[in-house]
Amino acid sequence: MRSAPVGHQCVACVEEAARSVRQPTTAFGLRPVTTPMVTYVLIALNVVMFVVQLAVPAAKGELVLWPLGVAHDEVYRLLTSGFLHVGLMHILFNMVALYFTGPALERGLGHVRFVCLYLLSLVGGSVLIYLLTPVGTPTLGASGAIFGLFGALFVLANRLNFAMRSIVGLIVVNLVITFTVPGVSWQGHVGGLLTGAVVAFVYGYAPRAHRNMIQVGASVAILLVFAGLVWWRTDTILMLVG
Repeated sequence: MRSAPVGHQCVACVEEAARSVRQPTTAFGLRPVTTPMVTYVLIALNVVMFVVQLAVPAAKGELVLWPLGVAHDEVYRLLTSGFLHVGLMHILFNMVALYFTGPALERGLGHVRFVCLYLLSLVGGSVLIYLLTPVGTPTLGASGAIFGLFGALFVLANRLNFAMRSIVGLIVVNLVITFTVPGVSWQGHVGGLLTGAVVAFVYGYAPRAHRNMIQVGASVAILLVFAGLVWWRTDTILMLVG
């Protein structure tokens, strides 16, 4: 027995009562995340890579998304290019967007699902670039992943208590910039946006009874689709240029 504010309590009884207390969950039935550490780690990683670019200029050429390089077995460029930036304003815009959109999604979806959303969106943007960009055009930037977060916010706005009008406005403004400002990769933005929306729908609305299985299966299926598209584009490029 242990002393309590009123009388004494049995230790085993207290432990049993604690187990019966319903634990708090997010709108998606997951344990809530208090600190969006993945968001902060992604920002730090992008900043570190930007510093590496400044210190070692040749690094950009080795990591940028160059379709001819991808076609010649440098598939890693589809991922590494998403952590490079052209200049200070480029990385500043992307990291500010990540800072303001990432935490809400990470708190709702959890660390693992959020990082999967981010990386799948990044790769989705890169794959569309690879499919539709001239083979000699280099592309870089985290914008595909950022647009994926925009798409996820649109899909999950109601469950995260975000104003739908604000999300739509954010997406529209950024798409206008995408298609009007020279030198912006619309392929990366659109690819990331669509991928983020699809992934968020699966992560946010999968039936609770089979949630993990459906989410893992969908993530793997999306990666397989990407792999198939990359294989097809690679075959086409190699037939054209050798």
